[in-house]
Amino acid sequence: MTERVAATPGLYPLPDWAKETLSDRKGHQKGDLLSGDEDEAIVEQYDEVRGEYVGDQLDAGLDRVTEGQGRWDDMIAHPLTVHDGVETGGIVRYYDNNNFYRDPRVVDDLDFSGDVANELESAAALIDGEASLAATLPGPYSLADLATDEHYGDEAAFQAAVADFLAGEIEAFPAHETLFLLEPSLVTNPPAEGEEPAATDAIATVADATDAEVVVQTFYGALGEKLYAHLVDEAGADALGLDLVAGDRDDTVYNVQEFGSTDSLALGLVDGQNTLVEEPETIAERVEWFESQIPAEGFDRTYLTPNTELFYLPENKYRAKLNALSAAAEVLE
Repeated sequence: MTERVAATPGLYPLPDWAKETLSDRKGHQKGDLLSGDEDEAIVEQYDEVRGEYVGDQLDAGLDRVTEGQGRWDDMIAHPLTVHDGVETGGIVRYYDNNNFYRDPRVVDDLDFSGDVANELESAAALIDGEASLAATLPGPYSLADLATDEHYGDEAAFQAAVADFLAGEIEAFPAHETLFLLEPSLVTNPPAEGEEPAATDAIATVADATDAEVVVQTFYGALGEKLYAHLVDEAGADALGLDLVAGDRDDTVYNVQEFGSTDSLALGLVDGQNTLVEEPETIAERVEWFESQIPAEGFDRTYLTPNTELFYLPENKYRAKLNALSAAAEVLE
């Protein structure tokens, strides 16, 4: 019987109470981005934000609890932007939406940082055994795609270096049940034909660094057929995250029908960019519809997730979507 797991990878919206305080303390300029050595007042503010995120998830009854990434100035690039071997460049638009990040320009070796591990240690202490911890990282393909290499000098070498860096960070993580690797660039800017193995090798390097279940979470539509097949066969993931909100969901279903799947799947079932809150029964129906299309006995585990990170939403809507996902898992029991 398939286990249904409610979870929400990625960045949460910064609470309204924290926006003004942190903006005043951090400033608004390039030099005011997080660097990993913030003063005590800023650290305390982010500790409060983290506590609120964890509390929201525990209150909702999610099966996996994330750190929420309140310290992240953006949804993907953060692990590089706080690294000593990286300089931040100009403002760049994320994909096709009105969100931006500072271009991380890698100018030196990507050695161990420990920044994300410290965040997760704090989250694990807050959870205190009440639920299972889920870690979130950018996937190596997307992180390398969004960054600028001014050190390694070769695209394949840079992608491999980013993968080795992320794998090294994972080794310092506290115990975690699930690792979400966020890979939106696999959909929006996929590798050229013939270069798919380099991407899947990079993901496999990161996946091999943890004993947790690894979910490669994609956003913004369906994967290309050939790339999807490579990911199933070569990435070393326990689950692929598939966007069922996007209009090309039939292409996603076709990929699974034609090329099979990983043992588990993560389904993007609620719209992370739309304030309309889905009913739990609607979410459950989407799961049942998808599973009815697949000629298989079932999956080990189906993650019920948003189709994107939730930071796009107002606070009340993000909380409502947490509750809806958790309730949908109960409907499916």
